[in-house]
Amino acid sequence: MTGGSVGEERLRETLNVLASQVQPQPDAYRQARADWKRRERRRRLVLATLVTIVFALANIIGLWALNQAPDHPQVIFNGPVQTQEHAPAVRP
Repeated sequence: MTGGSVGEERLRETLNVLASQVQPQPDAYRQARADWKRRERRRRLVLATLVTIVFALANIIGLWALNQAPDHPQVIFNGPVQTQEHAPAVRP
């Protein structure tokens, strides 16, 4: 065996001894799951609140921008309006 393998083996043995001494609490899974669900609910609530705020701001800004538009229609071309007179279509 090389020096690296011996060190890895000793580390593995040490970790196995430490792991065998650890005793989980009887309700550890239930507590961890409840904590995870609480964090998930909080994350969803924060996200929903942010989406609502962004949506409301977008509506307010949009309505403000529409309200700033002038009441009279904009003139695109300033020249006189030219109309073409067409002869009525003759049907055979």
